[in-house]
Amino acid sequence: MMTPDGESCRGVMSPARFLVKIKIGLNLTLFLRERFRGDADHREETLHLQKYIIVALGGSLGTLARYWVGSTISGKMGTRFPYGTFVVNISACLFIGFAMVLLGRRADPNPAWRFLIPIGFVGAYSTFSTFEWETFSSLQTAAFFVAGVYVVASIVLGFVAVWCGAFLARLLS
Repeated sequence: MMTPDGESCRGVMSPARFLVKIKIGLNLTLFLRERFRGDADHREETLHLQKYIIVALGGSLGTLARYWVGSTISGKMGTRFPYGTFVVNISACLFIGFAMVLLGRRADPNPAWRFLIPIGFVGAYSTFSTFEWETFSSLQTAAFFVAGVYVVASIVLGFVAVWCGAFLARLLS
């Protein structure tokens, strides 16, 4: 089975293809901005619509990234411990720490980046509800040790990842 782009539906999107999709979405935003230049009311309406498009684009990319990372990790490490969700949650903490500090330090960042990355991408990529469900399921099956390790490691390493993301952003800006 093939996608409309002529790619196989089997397998996982490559990181290079993933970045091309991001560029296409940002180009769509620029196209919309140029297309709808006009009176102030129409411009305001267009900017409002662009926010939703950018959040949706970030969300779709975050969802794809979540599936790719989670399934890749689970496929390699097994499912006895929820490694895939764990890695997604910790890397989401790193992303949010990095993005919020970096975007906050830029003198005049394009607001589109705030909608694309922390709201759209990380919002869809993060899996807190899955984390809660997997913890609940572990407790229901009396896997108290697995549940405890998962909760403590997620909280502690999540905080460390946010700190590392913020630290990296400070180094780069």
